[in-house]
Amino acid sequence: MKRHKLIRTVVSVVVFLISLSSAQAELRVGVTMVKITPPTGTPMAGYYYARGSQEVLDDLFAKAAVLDDGTTKAALVVCDIISLPRSIVQDARQLIEQQTGIPGGHVMISATHTHTGPTLPRDSARDNQDGGSSNPAQTYARELPQRIAQAVAEANGKLQAVTVSYACEHEDRLAFCRRFWMKDGTVGWNPGKRNPNVIRPVSPIDPEVGVVYCETTDKKPLLTYVNYALHTDTTGGTKISADYPGALARRLAEYKGPDMVTIFANGACGNLNHLNVNWGQPQTSPAEANRLGTILAGAVLKAYMDLQPVRDTALRVRSQVLRLPLAKITPEDLQEAKAIVEKKDKATFMEQVRAFKVLDVDRRAGTPLEVEVQVITMGETLAWVSLPGEIFVELGLSIKAASPFAQTHIAELANGSVGYIPNRSAYPEGNYEVVSARCGEGAGEMLVQAAVKMLEELKAQTTLRK
Repeated sequence: MKRHKLIRTVVSVVVFLISLSSAQAELRVGVTMVKITPPTGTPMAGYYYARGSQEVLDDLFAKAAVLDDGTTKAALVVCDIISLPRSIVQDARQLIEQQTGIPGGHVMISATHTHTGPTLPRDSARDNQDGGSSNPAQTYARELPQRIAQAVAEANGKLQAVTVSYACEHEDRLAFCRRFWMKDGTVGWNPGKRNPNVIRPVSPIDPEVGVVYCETTDKKPLLTYVNYALHTDTTGGTKISADYPGALARRLAEYKGPDMVTIFANGACGNLNHLNVNWGQPQTSPAEANRLGTILAGAVLKAYMDLQPVRDTALRVRSQVLRLPLAKITPEDLQEAKAIVEKKDKATFMEQVRAFKVLDVDRRAGTPLEVEVQVITMGETLAWVSLPGEIFVELGLSIKAASPFAQTHIAELANGSVGYIPNRSAYPEGNYEVVSARCGEGAGEMLVQAAVKMLEELKAQTTLRK
């Protein structure tokens, strides 16, 4: 009996020491950035007409951070691109796994949503309209997976021991809901500066500036990861630019030095932008991008003063593939859409939005939209959630509110995109995002449910390990 009791005691001590060692395992991180600036003349993304890039205002990058806890590896990748088709993500993941051994399913690849970058073919009826089917766009798209894989491979080759800390700041001066209740009872979209018919915004914003900071064991800055929800469409024009995330990175480099990589991931901002309807000044220019990036950098500088250490750096990864319902269309909708496309430039903006949506839904012949929701966690403190489109802020806020982790980052336009994903209550309100949405009512809530379930399961695993 005593012998059995002694064995049980020894086993318990060994299990405790293993768990303690795991909890204090050294985290290694490697970072890099690879230039993905397109050649001059490449069609630019963001609008319902073709425009070729004329010059480069500032370069675009694929930025990667590889995380290694000694047992599990994961990678966070963000590209200065308007969005990434699922096919490019899949090709990049396959190359990454071949070149580094990091499982493709452990790689989160998102887009900043810059509107002054290249357009990519999306297998959409719009491709002929905005240059997505052009030779330059096709060539760029073929090369992009290798550039993304190169970024991860280089980061994987630079792994070094780090300390990780995190903080969250509040910044409510930059983002605004762009959907408004109007005096006539309708919901307006971008109703214009100082419009007297505006009553109030429909939705809140997400003012959280999530920051994760890594420095080497000799206290050198290595990585600042920033998460904030704000549409990236401030620069305008025909010059290639990373928009305000590029300005943010430049400001932080001035403070922390050029060797630190700043990775910015956009939060749930499908119905948010930077336009303050109560301010009469124009807000589309490189200067505006610099203004926003500088103010956001100020929030990050404040966060540096409030950093809290992440003591348990064990990594966990989980993902789920969902089949989202399609938006409902009628034979009459299809007939009207075909007629609108024939009108070409004579069609109004909203007519084009509706027509391309109907054509895209029709070509799927009832097949649901297959998307991925991915969750990466670090200990019981940090979580990253990928969402596959332009997500309404209410959905992101719901995930954050339900998350059992101390700080949760939402990366929209991640691991592919199916366009706008409104919350359920927005559908009867209508207007641009709803008219554009290829997915049907309830799709956004399906994403929230899947994300929260995985967050809870991963947190439970962390608790059990203790």
